[in-house]
Amino acid sequence: MGKFFEILDVGIASVNKTVAVLGIAAGTLLAFVNVVMRYCFNTGWSWAGELTNYLFIWSAFFAAAYGFRKGIHISVTILIERFPPIVAKAYLIFANILTTVFLMFIVVYSVQYLQVMIELDFMSVDLGVPQWIPMLVLPIAFLGASYRAGEKIFQIAMTPSDKVIVNNEAEMIHDSVKKS
Repeated sequence: MGKFFEILDVGIASVNKTVAVLGIAAGTLLAFVNVVMRYCFNTGWSWAGELTNYLFIWSAFFAAAYGFRKGIHISVTILIERFPPIVAKAYLIFANILTTVFLMFIVVYSVQYLQVMIELDFMSVDLGVPQWIPMLVLPIAFLGASYRAGEKIFQIAMTPSDKVIVNNEAEMIHDSVKKS
């Protein structure tokens, strides 16, 4: 079972990183080419602005999902650093359970949102594609983020209470990953 989760971990991380990097690179390149075409050749693609927006949105959502894996999201630990270790650990587990539940709600509601878009046949204005296609980012990215938040619960639970709060949550997870 451990091998399955290792493969899943690498797969999700690879997808998150790849989409984030390619999205930002393609969006930047497309915006640059369209600006050059518009100002130097007095022409351009009408759909480039909308596609650039979608590429940046996909990049941001997948980068945020990847951020859960790396523990790079902002967390204020000044209060929990003052808690006894067992209370701090319990609090972090509870906070991550809430985060996971919230992210799963977003997954469920984004799927419902996509269903409404499909039923109403919403189309993208400039690209001329069904609107649900670019909005697929919502359930996909939030499912990846919820998996990562759930994974964090397990990591915190497996870490001894006295090692949970070193300086912050990211260092704790980094240290536990480095030891294994």
